[in-house]
Amino acid sequence: MSEPLANIPVHLITGFLGSGKSTLIHHLIEQKPPGERWAVLINEFGQVGIDQAMFETRDDLVVKGLPGGCLCCQLAFVLQATLVNLLHRHRPDRVIVEPSGLGHPAGLLEVLRGEAFAEVLDVRSMVALLDPRRLDDPRAREHETFRDQIAMADGVALTMTDLATQAQRDAAGEWLADFWPPKRWVLDAPGGALPLEQLIDGEGEHTEGEHGERGAVSREPLDSEAHRRLREAAGNVLAPGAFDSPLPERGRPRCETGGALGHDTLGWRWHPLDTFDLDRLANVLVDLPSSLRVKGVFATDVGWKLYNRADGVLTLTDSAWRRDSRLEVIGETGSLPDAQELETALTACLMNPA
Repeated sequence: MSEPLANIPVHLITGFLGSGKSTLIHHLIEQKPPGERWAVLINEFGQVGIDQAMFETRDDLVVKGLPGGCLCCQLAFVLQATLVNLLHRHRPDRVIVEPSGLGHPAGLLEVLRGEAFAEVLDVRSMVALLDPRRLDDPRAREHETFRDQIAMADGVALTMTDLATQAQRDAAGEWLADFWPPKRWVLDAPGGALPLEQLIDGEGEHTEGEHGERGAVSREPLDSEAHRRLREAAGNVLAPGAFDSPLPERGRPRCETGGALGHDTLGWRWHPLDTFDLDRLANVLVDLPSSLRVKGVFATDVGWKLYNRADGVLTLTDSAWRRDSRLEVIGETGSLPDAQELETALTACLMNPA
């Protein structure tokens, strides 16, 4: 008989859209001690789910994606059911949760510290990612969720520092210094390179937080009225498997749209045998406004590729994902392109259109 699950460390990796959360988690996984099995739960604001495709299948790593909403409010019930199943089926040694870039940590912490996981999960450090360049936009400094992610974090990883100026990095340090209580640590993490020791440092000491949580700095409880309204509207109407959908037909992509918290999404899924001409596809995607968050995984004439554009910075890498091609476009409400026009342009990039 298996031993009861107890005190499994859980870490939250938060950060606004395009801050590099998945990349940082990749670097943490590369430092995973041999013999440990980790579980990673990824929540995406978009409907089709791209970030899960960034992780290769491994025996010592379980990656579960929950697209189509916000773990802290709309998907709280789904998170609880999914996590219960994952814990008992895979029995991980450590859990990392990546909320949506628009996710507020308060509702998520309620689930993780709730009765269902009492004595099973041990919520440890919460890390917030911050791209110093984002602070150039006054709207970011004033965005409630953006500020609360930072305020509730134990430590802050400064990402994209290799792309930021010294003045931007200094400004970020000054801005963070105004938060109270102060952060336990603030570190540069260019390319997502954060030492695993920053997460596990002090484990075994288990300081008590103001609500009795272990391994976390005592912080003023925060919540968001907008997220609270979404939680109340969602209720328990969602069930596990709500995001399972059949494979699209060849040449007939499935389009999904969504919106909340002042942002909208456009997403598509294609059959895995639909093959894109990479040059034509790149020309279509590069014409999208630079303010949009664009990410996708595609079967192309030169192999499977992962496309990732945030704050105008583009990366194109090989992908081990083979299940289907996917694209997600996220932007502030009213900023997205016409869905039919974009789908027509994307269809013209297929080498084998139906």
